[in-house]
Order: sequence, then C-alpha cells, then structure tokens
Amino acid sequence: MNDQCDTDRVALSFAQICSDAAVAVMEVYESDFEVRTKDDKSPVSDADERAEIIILARLQAEFPEIPVLAEESFSAGVKPDIEDRFILVDPVDGTKEFINKNGEFTVNIALIEHGKPVAGCVYAPAIGRIYLGGTRALCGTCQPGDNVVFENLSEIRTRIPADGAMTALMSRSHVDDQTLAFAERHGVTERISAGSSLKFCLLAEGRADVYPRFGPTMEWDTAAGHAVLQAAGGCVLTPDGDVFVYGKRDAGYLNGNFVAWAVPQ
Repeated sequence: MNDQCDTDRVALSFAQICSDAAVAVMEVYESDFEVRTKDDKSPVSDADERAEIIILARLQAEFPEIPVLAEESFSAGVKPDIEDRFILVDPVDGTKEFINKNGEFTVNIALIEHGKPVAGCVYAPAIGRIYLGGTRALCGTCQPGDNVVFENLSEIRTRIPADGAMTALMSRSHVDDQTLAFAERHGVTERISAGSSLKFCLLAEGRADVYPRFGPTMEWDTAAGHAVLQAAGGCVLTPDGDVFVYGKRDAGYLNGNFVAWAVPQ
C-alpha cells in the first residue's frame, strides 16, 4: 500500500466506488426526499445512508484488512478500532447544498496512513466532476455509475498566486468573522463561495489560492479533499502552520481550524 503505484490505484478504486454509490445518491436527490435531524443536530437524508451502505460493502470486499470510519455509522455508535492505517468515508458531504439542490455536494473516500491522507477521491455527481489524489492529482467528467479509468482523467496542479492578488475560497454555508479577518490580513482580493469538499478541489485545479476554515469539521469532511490538494502540490496546515493530522480518536475525530494552501507554506 505504500508503493507509489498503489496509492494511485487505491484512489482509482475509491473513485469507482464513489461513482457507483452516487447512483443511489442521485435517485434521492431527484426525488421529493425527507430531511431528518441527527442527534448532533446535523441534517441527514436517505442519500447519506443508502450511499454509505454501498460504500462500506465495496470497501469490505476490496480492502478487507483496513478499518473504515464512516460518518453515518459513527453517528449510530459504530466506532471501529483505528490504528495507523484506516479509511474515512463521507457518503454525502455538503448536506445543506444537497438539500438546497445547488449541486455542490460530494461523495468522499480517503485512505489515511500515519495521520496523513495518501489516497482519496472527491466526486460531485450532480455536476459530473470527479477528483482523485494519490501520487498525482487527476480530474475528469463522470456521470453516476460510469466506469472510471485513468485514460479519461487529466492531471491538475495548483497555481502560484499572482503578485498583489489572492483568491480565497470560502464556505457557502459557514462564513464567520475569523474567516473574514484572515482574508483581510492576507490581502485577499477576491472571494469565491463554494460548498463541501469541492473547495479543496478548486484549489487543486488552480482556480484559487487559499481556503481558510475556522469552525468545526470532522475528519471525514476533509480527508479526501486534502488528499487531492496535496497530490496537486498544495497543503493543509493549522492556522499556526503545524501539520494537520488525522486519527484524532480522543477528540472524537473532530478537526480544529485549518488553512488549505495552493502552495506549500
């Protein structure tokens, strides 16, 4: 699993699983679905639960030796024994975007080794865009259920900010005073709003320079996007510049504040 070719193949496997699970996601998305509230007050729909069942079954078949930490299972009290290598799953990231039907939601799977994401896939089925991160970052068009092959994907890289101009990505649903203060302090001249883990992918594609996030997220919210961005040449750090790590069992896998950068800091 540490071999370079293997991480790309793992990302491709994740991409196929995301594509197949998205069939169920889009069936719900295109229906008059019901939104429920979980114990942590976050919204959930049948799409999250149906997709996660599909994803977990496929991961068990393809990677039976690797424990999986998945959002809906974790919320239901399933807490696997996580060690140095594990998989993170968010079956629908950006549930508010899903509910609002703006297309900016994603299916996410990532492999973590020694606290770092080494392979991941972010798939936005409503807009037909898929992103992979392993030793390199790739993206392409993909409809739910499509076969995902390397030949149909293109390599992407982050960009170097232009002098005196910096574009920041900000959450469509979670912008606060700290984020706005960060943007002012770092000379941000343009702001782009986007939902879900797509923000990491827009950075990876060279469409922005920084994504600050001050506020709670969970590890499954960020790991796949982090893998894509990292493979494209970017990084994710704490606001103090420390390494942003995964496997925070004692914190209940809750992330602290972070800043995603298009270029290493």
